[in-house]
Amino acid sequence: MIHVKKFAALLAAACAFPLLTATPAGAAVDGHCGQYICVLTAHHNRFVQDITVRTKDGLPGTLRAYWGDFRSPRVSAASHRWTVNYEQKDAKLVCGGLERDGRTIEDGICVTI
Repeated sequence: MIHVKKFAALLAAACAFPLLTATPAGAAVDGHCGQYICVLTAHHNRFVQDITVRTKDGLPGTLRAYWGDFRSPRVSAASHRWTVNYEQKDAKLVCGGLERDGRTIEDGICVTI
């Protein structure tokens, strides 16, 4: 029988595995959640590999991501991954936002890189 702590560790590892397999050696995967969205990024120092923004409730909305000189196109989805592969030396945050029905639901949910 698997203990609760071991099960939780296995579950966390299984959820993180898809993000880790897509990143190069030495890269970090960081994320931060607000009330409605989560922003995840795979990066190596200031070289951002990708940005993922997803809604916590699974409902669609207009998602976007931004950092430094990068501004993603807006997409209508419950989650979206933007491949970036761009270095922004002075950028310290990767951020995301969510709009629904023309209103900003949440913005400025950021991950420190």
